[in-house]
Amino acid sequence: MDYNTRREKMAMPEYGRGVQQMVEHCKSIADRNERLRCAKTIIATMANMAVQTADKEDFQKKLWNHLAIIANYDLDIDYPVEIERTDSDNARPEQLPYPQKHIRRRHYGAIVEEFAEHLATMNDGAEREELTMLVANHMKRDLSNWSADSMSDEKVADDMAQYTDGKIQIDLDNNQLISDGELLSTRVQTSVKKKKGKK
Repeated sequence: MDYNTRREKMAMPEYGRGVQQMVEHCKSIADRNERLRCAKTIIATMANMAVQTADKEDFQKKLWNHLAIIANYDLDIDYPVEIERTDSDNARPEQLPYPQKHIRRRHYGAIVEEFAEHLATMNDGAEREELTMLVANHMKRDLSNWSADSMSDEKVADDMAQYTDGKIQIDLDNNQLISDGELLSTRVQTSVKKKKGKK
């Protein structure tokens, strides 16, 4: 078992070990232009983690400085901004705020809520009906992953109505959601693939 406590300490844990590994890979790239291209991809990834501060003037400068810190100032690229090296190894950069959003039903997640809010603003018609069914089927899959016992078309329809303040009513008599059998079959296939991948 690979525990985090046994791994190398990260310079900036707020970006996660995935970014740290990307930076280590970037440092190993021999071609200088390719190394810079990789660094720009990492910066884009880091920017997505801090969308609330993206409108600040010094945002990009801060990200490139954070990249330098993560790389322990050992990434040989032409930085597009001036890198301000910290005076002490213990000096901590300003922590990036993470977006905080209240999610009413965590098993669906924020994306489903955003889609439901969008559906409530759409005009009635074929496009809204098609998107409604796509979101509803996604909700049923989420319910299946969360708890198969609580999965039902009626619950999906009720939750959709609550999300949209009653503006979207799924007519289950005329609209067929993904079947329980199809969901179960997909889960079994996924489980088999995971087991084969571990061998």
